[in-house]
Amino acid sequence: MATNRTFTMIKPDAVEKGHIGGIINMITEAGFRIVSMKLTQLTVADAQKFYAVHSERPFYGELVEFMSRGPIVAAILEKDNAVEAFRTLIGATNPADAAEGTIRKKYATSIGENAVHGSDSDENAAIESAFHFAGREEF
Repeated sequence: MATNRTFTMIKPDAVEKGHIGGIINMITEAGFRIVSMKLTQLTVADAQKFYAVHSERPFYGELVEFMSRGPIVAAILEKDNAVEAFRTLIGATNPADAAEGTIRKKYATSIGENAVHGSDSDENAAIESAFHFAGREEF
């Protein structure tokens, strides 16, 4: 059963380039309600834990280094069928393959530096949201 919440992070590359406002604008224009949001920075240990599912993959070390190199914007979003709707809005992991009008087509520069993270399932959305936010931070 689809839920109405998903989790996203605006990644360090997009924060560094000043794209927070543009990305948030695309999110709200697509009909998402921001339930929680904060500017924060993952430590190496945080990034290792958050991406533990990828720990055996060859890109894991590079991913951890990238995600802990600078601030991110973490957010919980709400909309009908939120996970699927947000995955459509962000576009393909590779910005070269992303559809026109998607966040990654507009703001990502590569597969590795692809501007935003979006939960890939309702279960992961709940886990990822709880990793970054306490219940009292959800509105």
